[in-house]
Amino acid sequence: MQVQTIQITQLSPEQFEEAIRKAVRSQLETLKREIHPAKVNEEYLSRKEVAQLLKIELSTLHNWCKKGKLHPFGIGNRVYFLRSDIEKALKPLNSQEL
Repeated sequence: MQVQTIQITQLSPEQFEEAIRKAVRSQLETLKREIHPAKVNEEYLSRKEVAQLLKIELSTLHNWCKKGKLHPFGIGNRVYFLRSDIEKALKPLNSQEL
């Protein structure tokens, strides 16, 4: 990691504050590029696994895909779903909807 030095002998408080902000932004951008969060939710699940996870029938899963509620991925004759997409599709219910 590259270390930046800042000379503060002739800076106004505002210039000093801006220099600190720039340095912090630069460090954050560097960290974002270097540290990749663990992709825990980037797991691919089969149709059967998704149906078991959501406790639904495969026909329901098929209907949700046709309606655009879930977005399947495929390779060959296999169909997969991203776990993160499944979690994003789940919406909190309002008490009025119950």
